[in-house]
Amino acid sequence: MYAERVSRLPGAVVWANTLDGSGVGPVLPDGCMDLLWNEGRLLVAGPDTHAYVAEGAPSTWVGVRFYPGTAPGLLGVPAHELRDRRVELAELWPASEVRRLCGRVGAAADPVTALEDVALERAADAEPPDPLLRGVVTALDSGRPVAATADELGLGARQLHRRCLTAFGYGPKTLARILRLQRALALARDGVAFADTAALAGFADQAHLARDVKELAGMPLGELLGRRGG
Repeated sequence: MYAERVSRLPGAVVWANTLDGSGVGPVLPDGCMDLLWNEGRLLVAGPDTHAYVAEGAPSTWVGVRFYPGTAPGLLGVPAHELRDRRVELAELWPASEVRRLCGRVGAAADPVTALEDVALERAADAEPPDPLLRGVVTALDSGRPVAATADELGLGARQLHRRCLTAFGYGPKTLARILRLQRALALARDGVAFADTAALAGFADQAHLARDVKELAGMPLGELLGRRGG
């Protein structure tokens, strides 16, 4: 069973998902990174470029999903180094600190709040997120072309690409595709017809929507809507 709420950390979401071992829907690319807690371990989910399917024995997962582009500053690692990966937090932070945090979250009555507190404390000690990154997300999510986004933000194409690799894990064109996918899924899940979804989300046509969903999510849109991910 999956549940989420808005975090006290600006732009973030905290969530919990109990897996029963029978399989769940795919976790889709969304431009975000997550701090995860599972069975006494702390992990980081890097930015995905394709669907990730959770497997394994029944267990409960807890996570903090950071606003796109903000996690690298908190975690201390460029996003592209974690692209399409799930890694132990001890690979990124001192092992002694991670052991202490594991004990703290594991002993908490509410692991969701305890993990959120870890993220809040880390954010308090980190530099504030670059406001330009939110501008990148806002522009691309509104359907602005990459070149126009770079011009409006006063960046060259190469500068924008480098900053996107560090912040999001991939270039602005990939980020734009992922954000467009998320717009389309929100419309389709609200019952909007697929052809109208394609037009409203910024696809050339319904066939373009179908190709992108199959490539990024690993299955046709109709099948995906019956298998929601975490």
